[in-house]
Amino acid sequence: MTIYHITSRAEWEDAQRRGEYVAPSLAGEGFIHCSTAGQVPPVANAFYHGRTDLVLLVVDETATRSEVRWEPPAGPPAAGISEADLFPHIYGPINLEAVVRALDFQPDSAGTFAPPVE
Repeated sequence: MTIYHITSRAEWEDAQRRGEYVAPSLAGEGFIHCSTAGQVPPVANAFYHGRTDLVLLVVDETATRSEVRWEPPAGPPAAGISEADLFPHIYGPINLEAVVRALDFQPDSAGTFAPPVE
């Protein structure tokens, strides 16, 4: 299954130099937040509204070396997300081989993000 992770272009470039991607949430929460395609817009609009420095990592869940767990939202759910929705959380670094693509992820002129287009 394809899952998605929103990050900054600088963090993605750093990951390519290091050979793996490690989000700040891994140290703070113990996992890397990911989403399904349908979950990307509400998450992006709740936490990244208006940012223009983002990339959307397209991750092959089956190619990750770290464990992926499908769990309820961490914290209060964003608008359009229910507490019953399950999110993919990656419990460790993301190996670069699992990243199928890194898409430029730009909001529209109002700062709002749309679903990913591959």
